Amino acid sequence: MGTKSVDGQISVDCWERLRAINDTKDILSGKWKIMIIACLASFGKKRYMELHRLLAGIGTKMLSKELQELEINGLITRTVMNTKPITVDYELTSYGRSLKPIIDEMALWGMYHREKIIGEITQKK
Repeated sequence: MGTKSVDGQISVDCWERLRAINDTKDILSGKWKIMIIACLASFGKKRYMELHRLLAGIGTKMLSKELQELEINGLITRTVMNTKPITVDYELTSYGRSLKPIIDEMALWGMYHREKIIGEITQKK
């Protein structure tokens, strides 16, 4: 990640890396954005109510807010269909799909962590 400079300051490379991590964190922050991206990456294009059902526990206002922020950041597209009643489809953009390897790694780490913690709890009994 870079080394400290001689005067004890963080190197430019290290600073830029930390800033990039912070930018990513800001875009993906919140309880639901990563889950929305994961659902769309796993299941493809979904309508609003399909996403609402998949994301157990999310409120309609929160889902709308998170989808809007993901759209503003270019991670998803929102397509209003010419149907009665009107339906809206959400889909990852190619830019949004670039997050899939990160989501996959998070899932692997999460499974590993869950097994580790369960193993530690089991050993204590």
